[in-house]
Order: sequence, then C-alpha cells, then structure tokens
Amino acid sequence: MGAEAVSNLSKVLAISVTRAGRAAAPLLPYEHVHGGLGETVRHRWHDVEAFVLFVATGAAVRVVGPLLSDKHDDPAVVCVDEAGRYAIALTGGHAGGANALAIEVAALLGVEPVVTTASDATGLPALDLLPGFVTEGDVAGVTRASLDGAHPAVSSEVPGWVLPPMLRTGPGPHRVVISDRLIEDAPGLVVLRPPSLVLGIGTSTAAPPEDVSALVAATLARHGFARASIAEVATIERRSTEPAVLALGLPLRCYSPRELAAVEVPTPSEVVAAAIGTPSVAEAAALLAAGSGAALVVPKQKNAVATVAVARRARPRGQLAVVGLGPGGAVHRTPAASAAVRAAEVVIGYSTYVDQCSELLSPAHEVVRSPIGSEVARARQSLEVAAAGRSVAMVCSGDAGVYAMASVILEEAATVASDVEVTVVPGVTAALAAAAVLGAPLGHDHVTISLSDLLTPWAAIERRLRAAAESDLVVALYNPRSKGRTWQLDAARHLLLQGRPGTTPVGIVTDAGRTGERVTLATLQDLDPTIVGMTTCVVVGASTTRVVAGRMVTPRGYHP
Repeated sequence: MGAEAVSNLSKVLAISVTRAGRAAAPLLPYEHVHGGLGETVRHRWHDVEAFVLFVATGAAVRVVGPLLSDKHDDPAVVCVDEAGRYAIALTGGHAGGANALAIEVAALLGVEPVVTTASDATGLPALDLLPGFVTEGDVAGVTRASLDGAHPAVSSEVPGWVLPPMLRTGPGPHRVVISDRLIEDAPGLVVLRPPSLVLGIGTSTAAPPEDVSALVAATLARHGFARASIAEVATIERRSTEPAVLALGLPLRCYSPRELAAVEVPTPSEVVAAAIGTPSVAEAAALLAAGSGAALVVPKQKNAVATVAVARRARPRGQLAVVGLGPGGAVHRTPAASAAVRAAEVVIGYSTYVDQCSELLSPAHEVVRSPIGSEVARARQSLEVAAAGRSVAMVCSGDAGVYAMASVILEEAATVASDVEVTVVPGVTAALAAAAVLGAPLGHDHVTISLSDLLTPWAAIERRLRAAAESDLVVALYNPRSKGRTWQLDAARHLLLQGRPGTTPVGIVTDAGRTGERVTLATLQDLDPTIVGMTTCVVVGASTTRVVAGRMVTPRGYHP
C-alpha cells in the first residue's frame, strides 16, 4: 500500500469502558461509543478503518486477536491506557495506519505515542510508506535485512524517476527496484511503483463498465505494465461523467476536442475526427496528460465499446500543497492538512510552523526550515523543488490563503514553475480560533484587517479601518503589535472610536489554540496595547456586539 492510502483514516471509532475513558474520548474528532467493548468491536470490525480503544493492551488483544486476518485489510487498533499517559499502536502499524493514528491521538490528548515498529524505532524510512510510491513485495524481509545492517541494492527501471534520497543503499543481495513493469514476486525483492503512467481512454456512450475495465486489464497485462503505476485517466470532455470511466476509480483529466486534435499521434482516425472533432481520443489524451517529453508506450488498443492507450511521463509531475495547519496544536488541524504533510516528500516552512506539525514528520521526509521574513524566497524554493518532480508541502499557520503563503506561491508559479500542480489545503484561521474562545463575536458581518505596514502603506490601512468603522463591521485585527511596531494598534483604536462608542466590547486572544492561551475582555476605550503581541488577535465588536455571561456575542439577527 502507498502512503496516501494509509495516512488519512477518515472512519475511526473510539470505544471507552471506564469513567476516565468516557471523559477523554470526546476530545478526539471521531465517533465515540461507551461500553460493550467486545460486542462493538466485533460488530464494527468491517465497518471502520481504525479503532481507538480506551482499555489496557491485554484486554484489547483478547478482543481483536480472533478477528485479525490480513494487515492490509484489518482496521488499525490504537490503545490509550487508563491513566491517560500513552497512545499505543497495537496492530496495523504501517499498512493499516496505526502508527500515524497513535501519533495523532497522542497529539490531540497531550500524551506520549508508543510506536514499536522496528523501522520507526531505528529511524529507517518505512518502505511501505515512501511518499510518491505504491510498495509491493517482500517488505518485511528487506526491512529485516536493513535492520541488521544489510541494506538493499536500489535501482530504477523508469527513466526520470530518481531514487528516494532517504533510502540507505548497499550491495544486496536484497533489492529495491523502482518499476512500472510487471515483475515476478521473489524473496528479498521490493518493487516501488511510481505514478509514471497515464491511461488514455475513449468510450462509446453508455459503454458497460465491465467491458471497459476488462480492456484496461488485458492491455496492461499484454504489455507488461502494473496497474499500480497508473496515475490518472485522461479522456475527452464529453466522457467526463461516463460511468465506465468513473468506475476505474482513478483521478480524471479531461480535454476539449480542440486540445486533443493538436496532439500528434501514431494512429489517427478520420472517422473519429468527423464524428467528434479530433482524430484521436485515447492516444492524444494520454500524451497530453502525461506532459512534456512523454512517450506512448502502448498505442491504441480497442474492443467493441472502448479504446485505450498508455503514455509514460518523462519525469514525475511536481506537486505542491500549500497547507494551513490551523492556529496551534493538532486538535485544530484538519485531517486533510495532516494527510498532505504525511504524503509529501519534502516539507518546507518557517521553522516555527514546521515544529507545529513535527509529529507528522518521519525519517522519509526531507525537511527544509527557513527564517521568518523570506516568504518570496521560500515560495520560489518550494516551486523549484516541486518542478524537479517532487511532492512538496509548504506549511503555514492558520489558513494558507489568509495572510499566508498561498497568494505568494500562486503568483510566483506563473513564472517560476507553471507546470507544477498547486493545491491549497485550508486551515482554521487565527480569527476563527480567537472568536471560538471569545464566544461568537463573528456571528454577523465582519472583516479582517492586518495592522502590519511592512508590506501595506499605513495610509491604505487607515482607509480600511475608517471604512470598517463607518460600516459598523466587527473587526478582527491581525499583526496588531510587535517589538518594532508599537504605535499602530493604538492608532487603529482611535480611528475605530470615531465610528463606535468607547464601550464597544473588545476581545484580546493571545496564542489561540496553543499552550499558554490568554483571553482578555475589554472595551475599545480601555484597550491596553501593551498586553498585545504578534501572536495576538484583537476582535473589536460592532454596535450590536455585547458581552453575555462573560462571552462576546454579535447576534445574527434571528430574534424579532
């Protein structure tokens, strides 16, 4: 199984049996059941991807032992002890995702993760979790040999695919081979399947899915290619919702007839051109999706309802995920953000933000830390690394698109690396985290304004503050004060006082969602700028905002 298959467990069931477990389990973002341990585990064994059991490991072993059959199919099992000190990966360490889940549970509960998988304990990268590959073969045998110091000989049969730099290579006799070709299983052999192939496909309307799948399987077998290396399917736009295409279960890329017609192919068809406006679908789509320098390794193959072709990429397609980690700890981090970091080969970010996701990092990751204030250089570095065909996660605090790196990267991508696929993974913003602590100050219309004049002229910030005051909007102030910028917050306070009374509630939250979180309620006239720092979010209420039982509330307006 590849890393992406096990790094994002979305269906997890927590089961508690004692009072302590019942209190701790709701702190996890998973479904929770209290009581009936054995019956619940047996009933839900094939219904979930993982269990978090708030019981002793001995009790868990007696319950799950009879149910275990295959580590690739069994759900992961993590135990949390009664004293709430450890999260223990019991079964399904790598293949089932239990190691990653134990680390995630530990971060959420503030306990110690216990992972006994040998490669993790010794700092060796797990062969079955190498980012960017699907792993097949004798993983256990090769890993055992590496633990004994006999590192495998590593080679690549796919042009353009470099060896993972974290692999320790040796003389063998065990081998690790990067290949998209069919290779017979053998003791001491691990095959890393790269996403090097693109399947081009054309079908008739309402083609039976089983007929199309049979053609794909037969074509790959006949030409000796592994299905695990098929990265995506490419076809014409009019087939984007065709059930037979979607049933292949692979990422889909679609093109217009004009785009396909511009691709030179070995077997064009005048009949197809007259019918749909392009002389080729399968071959052209495969080549187009595979990118510059791609080679058609399987020309058009067909049956009564479909045509398929296979192209091989000249090099890996660069991937850059700009990841919002949220305001602080793992409890406010989205599963998608965690999955993006785990699946990356290279993690880049400001040192503080890299530390914020340290429990997601493994020996297989290359980590690049950079100082604050080098955003453009960091963006270009991320794009350049991704352009070399690697999978990169650029990590940011809060949301990647709010006063963070997403806009810089997307601007730079147009000139630095236009062929890199950039995705933005959202996160909980500082304003949202602060608002949740304060109560509900953002319950109605609101605006966020940064008081940093390092990149924005103060005159522009003033105009925005005046507009917010005049519009009676709740205002969340980012970057309110630092050692080098001490006057801006008080200036903003005076500007806002021109549009709202001095009794307007103000919430001051420092380190929201982090250790040492501090919350203060004040009024606009009494706001003390000296208690505010760079990690503070200041929320200034509107005319309707009030303090209710110690919580800051801006009514939505549902009441008459």
